[in-house]
Amino acid sequence: MSTELTIALGQMDVPPGQPERNLARARELAAQAREAGADLMLLPELWLHGYDLARAAEWADPLGEGGFAEMAAMAREFGLYLCGSLLERHEGGVSNTAVLYAPDGALLGAYRKVHLFRLMDEPRYLAPGDRAVLCPTPWGPAGLVICYDLRFPELSRALAVAGARLLLVPAQWPIRRLEAWLLLARARAVENELFVAACNRVGADGDALFPGRSMVVDPWGKALVEGDDQERLLVARADLREIQKARRYLTVFEDRRPEAYERVSIPS
Repeated sequence: MSTELTIALGQMDVPPGQPERNLARARELAAQAREAGADLMLLPELWLHGYDLARAAEWADPLGEGGFAEMAAMAREFGLYLCGSLLERHEGGVSNTAVLYAPDGALLGAYRKVHLFRLMDEPRYLAPGDRAVLCPTPWGPAGLVICYDLRFPELSRALAVAGARLLLVPAQWPIRRLEAWLLLARARAVENELFVAACNRVGADGDALFPGRSMVVDPWGKALVEGDDQERLLVARADLREIQKARRYLTVFEDRRPEAYERVSIPS
C-alpha cells in the first residue's frame, strides 16, 4: 500500500446551467494538477451543472454517459484519480452522485448522497442514496461523502470502521455557514483518525455566496492546505503513515463500545 499521496483540490466557481464553461475550467485545473504531480484531484459538488435542480432531470445522465463519461476521459487524459459529484439518472429518479475514477478511466465507486438538504430543495428534485460507499485505491479505501453529509458523523464513522483511510468530500457549502464547514471537516478527520479532502466551490448563485476554503486535513486535525475564496488549484502531500501514528497514540477504535451506544437511559 502506498504511503505518500499528493491530493489536488480543484476549487472553482460553478455557475448553474453552464456545463461547457464548467468542463473547460475543470480541465484547466486537471492540467495544473498533472503539472503539480498530483495523484488525485477532487472537484466540487455538482461541478458540471451546478444547483440547477429545477432542470435536474434534463441535466442528469446515467453512469457511464454524459458528464460521467467526461470525468472518465479526463482521468485518462491527465493520468489522475478523479472525484466529484454529478447528477445521475437511474431507475429510482435523479441523484446527486459522487464518483471516483482511476487514471485508466475505470469507475472505482459511485455514491448517491444519502442526506438531502432541505434548504436547497434537494428532497423535491432528488432521490436519496441508501448506503455508504468505499472505493479501492493504492492508498487504501477511500470513502465518498457529499457536502451536507459532513453533519452526520454516523456516515463517516461507518466508513472509517469499514476501513476508510481517506474521506473525499465534494461540496457547495455557503459562506453563511462557513464556521461549520471549517469545524466539521476537521472534526471528521480527528474523530476518525484519517485524512479528509474537502473541495468547496467559490462564487455566487443568486443571493448565496460560496467561500471556497477547501482543505486537506490530517488525522491530527491539521490543515495541510486551505484555500481562500478564489478559483485556484490547491495541492497537499499526505503521508498516510500519520494514520497509524494517530491510532497508536489514541486508540479510539480499540476503545469504542458500540453495544453501549444502543442503550440510552432516560431517568423518569
